[in-house]
Amino acid sequence: MVRIGDICIINPKAQTFDEDYLVSFVPMPKVGENGEFDASDIKEYREVKKGFTYFQNGDVLFAKITPCMENGKGAIARNLKNGIGFGSTEFHVLRPIPDVVLGEWLYYLLSWTDFRKEAEKNMTGSAGQKRVPKSFLENYQVVVPSLDIQEKQVNIFKNLDLLISLRKQQLSKLDELVKSRFVELFGDPVKNDMGWKTTSLKNATSKIGSGATPKGGKESYQAEGITLIRSMNVHDGRFEYKDLAHITDEQAKQLDNVAIEENDVFINITGASVARSCIVPKHILPARVNQHVAIIRCITSMLNPVFANNMFLNHSFKEQLLDIGETGGATRQAITKQQLESLEVILPPLELQNQFADFVEQIDKSKFEIQKSLEKLETLKKALMQKYFG
Repeated sequence: MVRIGDICIINPKAQTFDEDYLVSFVPMPKVGENGEFDASDIKEYREVKKGFTYFQNGDVLFAKITPCMENGKGAIARNLKNGIGFGSTEFHVLRPIPDVVLGEWLYYLLSWTDFRKEAEKNMTGSAGQKRVPKSFLENYQVVVPSLDIQEKQVNIFKNLDLLISLRKQQLSKLDELVKSRFVELFGDPVKNDMGWKTTSLKNATSKIGSGATPKGGKESYQAEGITLIRSMNVHDGRFEYKDLAHITDEQAKQLDNVAIEENDVFINITGASVARSCIVPKHILPARVNQHVAIIRCITSMLNPVFANNMFLNHSFKEQLLDIGETGGATRQAITKQQLESLEVILPPLELQNQFADFVEQIDKSKFEIQKSLEKLETLKKALMQKYFG
């Protein structure tokens, strides 16, 4: 076992350059949660020599501040102008010692979920401003194999990442196919360029409403019981099972007015995820929603739920929802029940809506198989990380 501080230089001292020397500038948004790194912004050294973090090609960047660290932000610095970069002060920079550790191997270690969890436990500072201290990185111990073995392990991870990326691309293309098919059949639902009949969403639904956080709050959530849907579970066209909460039968009685039924549409109505929508998965029933999620229950003789959800996901309609959600012209915060009810929706012939829903069902079957493959790949990667780093 060796300390990370013994296999790399952490936060190396910056070099000095001519004032007009060109370098890459990499703020936090230019680094992704899956190793993405964008060095396209170029600045003169005079602009970045103070108040920014220095690094060079081959260095590993590790986001130290919450929530970037917990979300997995980090990357290997590549394609820097003149090989030099400056960026956010919220990065720790790790420079691998040659002939001891490969930068890519070090990157995968730092992206390992167990490592991030341990780093989270060792954060210092106040809520919202917690950071991983340099000392944690320096003293974290790990078994470092030979360079040959490191290279083999890195190649395995690279191949897995490639396959994972391809599966995600396939899912994205299928989503785009559904969106294109919607526009082909129904046009722009806001402009109504095909001249469909329209009505208010209130007239086309039997229920629009949101719930509440049960008495006792988050601390009272159960491992099993009645499902409580929160905004973090509702993504565009997809239900996210991570962090799914459950409540007791007694708590559920407090929310009987928002008992979920099959084919209900969820739409987030508050916070940063406002306007995200999806259809209820059948197997999570019985369920309730909290105050951040609204139920849209379609009158199916007028509005097919699959059609309605994809109308909400349409670019023009989504922009309309986001505009409604803006407060003071600055941040998107909330959509009220009254605003939902007053939304004007198109009503194409039900037969055409149903045809579209059948098309979506076939696409969803393909997505299901791809998603299963994706999950297997991600599980394999996690298992190998545990084997190599644990």
